[in-house]
Amino acid sequence: MAEFWEEAFKDKKEMWGSSPAKSTILTNDFFVEKNIQNILIPGIGYGRNAKIFRDNGISVTGIEISQTAIDLAHEHFGNDVIIHHGSVTEMPFDNKLFDGIFCYGLIYLLDQEERKKLIQDCFNQLSENGHMVFTAITKDAQTFGQGTQISTDRYEMFGGVKIFFYDKETIEKEFGRFGLFEITEVIEDYPFYLIKCTKKE
Repeated sequence: MAEFWEEAFKDKKEMWGSSPAKSTILTNDFFVEKNIQNILIPGIGYGRNAKIFRDNGISVTGIEISQTAIDLAHEHFGNDVIIHHGSVTEMPFDNKLFDGIFCYGLIYLLDQEERKKLIQDCFNQLSENGHMVFTAITKDAQTFGQGTQISTDRYEMFGGVKIFFYDKETIEKEFGRFGLFEITEVIEDYPFYLIKCTKKE
């Protein structure tokens, strides 16, 4: 996986542009409303979804598998953003607790055990009354059912990318015991679910 993303970033540099995703804007509004002070972004990439949080006074820490993407992020942010180099499957990288966690466009690239571990690890790094927000691609995506099926609702396509497609039942199953309180639909390049959880005392 690391080699795939290194090649992707080298070929396309800032492949998704510099503007934040729609889900990021919605999450930023939610975090500001909840007075979130610091967040963790697993899969931070080159930081396009980090800037809006920083602009609102939120401290950002990231995790990123691609050194090329980290180098690009440092070009934008200097050393103001701490980014751990490694896979989200190797979490946690430290024992810091965060008010918020934002995981965009990542969880559906993992297999079942990796998804389970990521959700648990993120929840473990939330402070009491903290909030975590995930985006997950839905079965309404045109790509659902394409490529080679490798397990239930999971397909390999785009030259080796493995994608798991979510429905609300799966979200309830995977996030239900982690303070799940809201599922909304957001149209990005693909139809996404915006999944919100909170860690109650």
